This record gives sequence, C-alpha cells and structure tokens, in this order.
Amino acid sequence: MSAKQPVSDTVVSERAQRFLKALIERYIRDGQPVGSRTLAKDAGLDLSPATVRNVMADLEDLGLVSSPHTSAGRIPTITGFRMFIDSLLTVQDLQEQEVERIRAEILTGGSENTDLLASVSRLLSGVTHMAGVVTVRRQERTTFRQIEFLPLSDHRVLAILVTNAGEVHNRILRTHRDFDRAELDQAANFLNKSFAGQDMESVRERVLKQLNDTREHFDQRMTQALRMAGEVVNVSESREEFLIAGQTNLMEFADLASLEQLRKLFDAFTEKREILHLLDQFQHADGVQIFIGEESGYQLLNGCSVVTAPYQVNEKVVGVLGVIGPTRMNYERVIPVVDVTARILGAALKNQ
Repeated sequence: MSAKQPVSDTVVSERAQRFLKALIERYIRDGQPVGSRTLAKDAGLDLSPATVRNVMADLEDLGLVSSPHTSAGRIPTITGFRMFIDSLLTVQDLQEQEVERIRAEILTGGSENTDLLASVSRLLSGVTHMAGVVTVRRQERTTFRQIEFLPLSDHRVLAILVTNAGEVHNRILRTHRDFDRAELDQAANFLNKSFAGQDMESVRERVLKQLNDTREHFDQRMTQALRMAGEVVNVSESREEFLIAGQTNLMEFADLASLEQLRKLFDAFTEKREILHLLDQFQHADGVQIFIGEESGYQLLNGCSVVTAPYQVNEKVVGVLGVIGPTRMNYERVIPVVDVTARILGAALKNQ
C-alpha cells in the first residue's frame, strides 16, 4: 500500500503509536495543530498532562510530529504520516451499496474509452472532493508516424510531425546553418526508419539517449537530425496523456490555500509532464500506492499526497488512476475508493 519503506515500529512504544494515531486522525479532521489535552481525550488514556507532554516530546524527537511556531500543538510530519499509513491505519471495505454506485456510474460513463476515462476522473473527484486523475490506456497513446523537414531561409527549418491519430504538429526550428532539401530528406528518412510506430514517450527517451551517445555512434548529420527531432517531440505530447477533474477542490483546503502554491500546482496540472512521469512510476505497482508530500520528488507536490492504483484489462496493466489531495486527506476513505474504482474500470474496459 505504500511507496516508501515503513518507519521501524521497534523505536516507538505502543502508547506512543496510539497517541500518534489519535493525533493524525484529529489533524485529518480539523487541519489544526493538536494540543495535549485534546490528544489525551482522543486517545482514551487517563494520563497526566506531564506524561502526555513527555510522549509528544518523544514523538517529536523521532521526527514523527512537529510544533508549528505559532502553536503549542503538534502536527504530523511526512515521516509520521508514513508510519500511520504503513502501520497504524485500518482500511475498511466500502459498503456494497457504495460499490454498486461506483459501478453504475462507470458503466454509464460513455461508450468511447476517452469518455469513460473522463467520467472516472470526475467520479474520483466527486467521491473524494479532491482532484481525480486517470492515465489514458497505453495502446491509445500517440505514436510517431513520420516526420518531414522543409528548408526555410535564415537558418530555419520547418518540421512537420505526423502521429498515428492523424495529428500534424508544425514547428519552425532554428539551426546553426542552412540545410538543403537533400540533407533534410536524409535526416527525415533516418528518423522515420528509427522511430516509426513507437509511442512518443519512447521516442523522446531514445532521442535523448542517442544524443548522449552521438560522438561514438553517429556522424554530424545524424546528430543534427536527432537534435531537430528532440525539439519537435518535446512539444508534441498528446493532450490526453492523462485526464484530470476537480482541481479547484484543492482550493478548499487551508493547507493548500497559498495562492502561489496553488498557481504552481495548477501549472503542473496544465503542463502535465511531471504529473504523468509520477503516475507512470505506478504502471507496474502492485495495488494501491501512496506518495506523501516530498516523497514524490516533485517540489510542486509538497503538501500533497497522491494515492493511485493501476487498472488492468485481461491481467495486463493499461493505465493508472488516482487522487491528488492534501497530505491530511482521509486515507481510510480514499484508499478503498481508488482500489475499487480501478478494479471496476478494468472490468468495464474488458467488456467493451
């Protein structure tokens, strides 16, 4: 269920774990630092305030909670959330009536795959009140069909990239010198022979790799062809690599309410590449996976958690779906929703 190794339970006493669980559950509900009195009451332990403070100090020393400068209460750290998810959280199955409601919404989501996947992203957003994401099935992703270069004046070249979906991407490239038509045809032939039929992500990766190896394996003309191809494929990414719904729900969470943070987060949703790269890491994951805050490796997602599950058709993973929200999301609720939705979506696609 996790994306990182769990915190060792051996360093945290059973009583301290109980306090950590109570603190995180209260923080998830209220979004505010939790004081010692509230914590003792929530944990159901008859302890003196001094004892509670000592336990909280121990948890803070272990890096599981922290004290905001403006409050005497504590909030969980990323490490604390990780221990909570890996060791202390008990996830309950969804009630059958809710499973049936999710199934009914997916089955009526549309006959076209893209419509169906878009309806699933909206479903995840609606059920969790956060942002729902679904990657497009891999076999439906844009693939490289052919490229053509036309010479222009003033060290410029017009690149025309055609994809399997019939999309045409035009871009004017600036080069270090003028190229004649024969040179450009030779470059295009080399690229078409090398990349035709491959999905754009694979083309991008191979172009970058081969550029790193050009001194040993390619002459100057082929190196220039790769450079021009790299400029084109980096702007031709399909707009439907993943579908997202409910981004504005994140504005309702006070811990994500910074206008600057929201702007950067929405920019990431729009640009998509970093989010897609993160989701692609879950393609071959086993079941529900969770990244908390900085664990994602993307600064734009600090303060957010990502809960995902792969969906399969005929026991083959074809995509990933999930939820993006604040680190204090209700994991007990979100995890089974993501898991069940992935299973139902796979079954629905299998029957199409």
